[in-house]
Amino acid sequence: MTDKVRLVIFAKYPKVGQVKTRLIPAIGAEGAVKLANLMLRHTLDQALQSQVGEIELCVSPDSNSYEWQSIHLTQNIYLTDQGNGNLGQRLTRAAQRVVEEGKAVIFIGTDCPALNAAMLKEVVIQLEKYDAVMIPASDGGYVLLALKHFDHSVFMDIQWSTSSVASDSLTKIKALGWSVTLLPVLHDIDEPEDLNKLPLEWLAKISLRAN
Repeated sequence: MTDKVRLVIFAKYPKVGQVKTRLIPAIGAEGAVKLANLMLRHTLDQALQSQVGEIELCVSPDSNSYEWQSIHLTQNIYLTDQGNGNLGQRLTRAAQRVVEEGKAVIFIGTDCPALNAAMLKEVVIQLEKYDAVMIPASDGGYVLLALKHFDHSVFMDIQWSTSSVASDSLTKIKALGWSVTLLPVLHDIDEPEDLNKLPLEWLAKISLRAN
């Protein structure tokens, strides 16, 4: 199925003071941007290792900005723009574009160090049997959402960055009559209390000790 799948990674450029802002009180602005860089690189590495299909890095600010042009990407990853609007509007545009090209779309962000290549491969296996696959996040959001079909309603009227994102999204998917399966819950790194979920070597790189 890999020729019929596109992995779309939503990412924000790691700029000091503008990424991982909720972590700044705990690790400082420099620590936050170091962590954001680590998570971006880790996500790209795992995506490449998975070989699940095409890899698209869907970015903000837009891909023509000097920030993104300064980041070296392999030829196997290409840049697209998230564009304007809230997260739902940006996901809607990307999902519609990919599905209309005849591919299933797998959405991930860059906030989950536990998401690895083996899990991405498992998602593709599950897409053979289900219309949608979700990996929920422990905070009520989701780490990954994979869809074989497109419908605007999936991303409409979702209260983003709340604990109801995953449950509300599942309700919308089921209302369409699509089959869906859930894989085990993973942890995003968004709040200071999440830092103990980081690998020890990452803590060292951002000058933190494990608790």
